[in-house]
Amino acid sequence: MAPELKIPAFEATPIDAIAKIAATARQSYQSQKTKDVEWRLVQLRKLYWGLTDYTEKFQAALKQDLNKPPHDAILSEIHHAIQDLNLSLKKLKDWVKDDKNLDYPWTFTSMKPRIRKEPLGTVLIIGTYNFPLMLNVAPLIGAIAAGCTAVVKPSENAPATAMVLKEMIENYLDPSSFFVVNGAVPETTALLDEKWDKIFYTGNATVARIIAKKAAETLTPVVLELGGKNPSFISKSTDLALAARRLLWGKTINAGQVCLSQNYVAVQKDVVEDFIKYLNAAYKEFYPNGPKASPDYARIINERQFDRIKKMLDSTNGKIVLGGETDRSELYISPTVVLVDSTDDPMMKDESFGPIWSIIPYDTLDDAISIMHKVDPTPLSLTTFGSKAENEKILSQVTSGGATINDAWMHGGIATIPFGGVGESGTGSYHGRASFDCFTHRRTIVEVPGWMDKLLRVRYAPFAPADFKRHLWMTSSKPNFDRDGKPLSGPGYWLWLIFGLGGPSAKGALVRWLVLFAAAYAGLTQYRRSW
Repeated sequence: MAPELKIPAFEATPIDAIAKIAATARQSYQSQKTKDVEWRLVQLRKLYWGLTDYTEKFQAALKQDLNKPPHDAILSEIHHAIQDLNLSLKKLKDWVKDDKNLDYPWTFTSMKPRIRKEPLGTVLIIGTYNFPLMLNVAPLIGAIAAGCTAVVKPSENAPATAMVLKEMIENYLDPSSFFVVNGAVPETTALLDEKWDKIFYTGNATVARIIAKKAAETLTPVVLELGGKNPSFISKSTDLALAARRLLWGKTINAGQVCLSQNYVAVQKDVVEDFIKYLNAAYKEFYPNGPKASPDYARIINERQFDRIKKMLDSTNGKIVLGGETDRSELYISPTVVLVDSTDDPMMKDESFGPIWSIIPYDTLDDAISIMHKVDPTPLSLTTFGSKAENEKILSQVTSGGATINDAWMHGGIATIPFGGVGESGTGSYHGRASFDCFTHRRTIVEVPGWMDKLLRVRYAPFAPADFKRHLWMTSSKPNFDRDGKPLSGPGYWLWLIFGLGGPSAKGALVRWLVLFAAAYAGLTQYRRSW
């Protein structure tokens, strides 16, 4: 049943209620009910219906917060989350199974080594404003699938979406296991004063450092999904019309408020003018009456972010070659491209996180790579439109959280594959199976039968040299490399590997053959008895 479309005014959660909320979530986890896989599936199914039933209300909230077009609200937020959720529903029963495909010496086979997947406990999810639904719901899906309880703290900068999200979660999910806390810095501080089993934060590096420092006091693990000064690469080998169209899309969706979108494009000098022409052609195609009049173009989230982006444009020494229009009263900044000649330009020094970006010319591929290393050695995203050889060299020499070849940040547009940063752009990943793993503890378990004590004699005092030698024979293997570190690959090596069973010596191989024959004899005897 569809909810009423009226969006309530933003209301912060009382600070004195936060400790009780955290305690209730912990008690719910300690009740053991979340470890039941069917319980988790029920919660995920309810979340599916919550997202489905609240689609129109979320569209209205996102329109109110960001002027986000209704179709963008579906594609980049609601449908994206549902795709992620559907994979968890389909695969969860497989994901939770013990992992028995492990590498260990064959002598430990009888101990049945395995990895049990267990929930971490009660987790805190802190979202941000640019995709205020998806960036809260996607990690929540992983927490539910893993068997955790969770408290979600949406961004106060997207207040309408925060209130609708709170309403949906309270109406559809288990009320003692999942909560939404709304508010700003005081409420977030109160949440960080509680003990969590993991904190998942999406936002900027400044706040991430505060959260990481606070989490370190209680040795709480954190996932940090941040941003970066993301590079893109264009050369004489590039299809310029296609690159212009795709990169312009990457900076116009959500008015460029996308952590993955390019901050600058390194363009080979010979094709700079042509690339700018193609950008302007794509701009006119996208917005024949201009972006300001288009129902398909969003707005900057608030005046603070508007002023920050506008300051970058006002202080640049470069030349505006596309767009440049601004209107503070409407929080409108047009898609804008600035041609710069230095990595020290303000357009290159800061992450724009908006619809503005730079073109910086280069001479050689090595020059372009040097620019990328200087501007941001660990960006969240890398996009490259070069030849196969150029793309491969860039991918091998430039680090990034993720990368897309021949498009704008599509590696982040697939809802079911891992997404995350590296270095300054974050730590940890999520989406799909990675979300389940993010909130799961991999617990190693072995089961040692009583009859193995004779084989384990080596560990008991008094220590006996004979037992020690036998243990080494049974658990060691002959190296497949020489003293210079070069691999051995001659016929003698392969014959020994096969007939010596990988043993380090003739005696070790003999022991292994004896054990193998004894095991085969025991199995054959058991088989005959069964008949």
